[in-house]
Amino acid sequence: MRGRAAVRVALLTALTAAALTGCSGSAERSAGPPATMSPSRAVWKPRPGLAWQWQLDGRVDASADVPVYDIDGFENSAADVARLHRAGKKVICYVNVGAWEDFRPDRDAFPHSVLGEPNGWAGERWLDIRRLTVLRPIMERRFDMCRAKGFDAVEPDLVEGYGNDTGFPLTARDQLRYNRMIAAIAHERGLSVGLKNDLPQIPQLVDHFDFAVNEECAQYDECGELSPFIAAGKAVFHVEYTEPRSRFCAESRRLKLSSMLKEPELGAWRRPC
Repeated sequence: MRGRAAVRVALLTALTAAALTGCSGSAERSAGPPATMSPSRAVWKPRPGLAWQWQLDGRVDASADVPVYDIDGFENSAADVARLHRAGKKVICYVNVGAWEDFRPDRDAFPHSVLGEPNGWAGERWLDIRRLTVLRPIMERRFDMCRAKGFDAVEPDLVEGYGNDTGFPLTARDQLRYNRMIAAIAHERGLSVGLKNDLPQIPQLVDHFDFAVNEECAQYDECGELSPFIAAGKAVFHVEYTEPRSRFCAESRRLKLSSMLKEPELGAWRRPC
């Protein structure tokens, strides 16, 4: 599994369109009542400044001397998570919630009607996130998997489809509704949940998410937009792919971001600030 560089959204256009469009009349807009589930453990609350490792490619290398690991939920076992726990680490479950992937074991659970345009990654297509009643049970099962394997948290990927050419007329309002649903599904299972990128919606979503994950905010001069998470005492796990550390680490330390340089493949290699 490869990592993904940040999707550059057409922010102003998308937000303006959402303001003009408002709610549509789709019967699929309601997520329905939340599932009744009582978490058996307290939700983990990562604090600003925690060092981390993000590895989505290859067998997990547990040698990084950091307290937090973010790894692929499908491609790692409960034994892998337990091994990291024995080393004293918290473990985040990477799950794609915004695109269909033809290489996942639950690929046939997605009806063709919710599959949109390719998103630029081999075997992936955007999802119609307006179809909450269709997507919620699928995502619930995925988060059940994370919980059963012992993960502490979830990193839901591709939660900013509204600013991209998905094949569906998605609005910022649609994205807020979907992202809040995703956060609720995680919390119902006692899992912490991170907001991945989606910078324009941080003011509306910071109270629903327990930490943030960001790609390339330094390259695009956007790191200050993550400050609401830090102000709320919530970690911001941040990576750059092409910027040298000399160009972002000092600012990252000032902002209290958990920053490192990674290769886009997201293997074991890391160079922290």
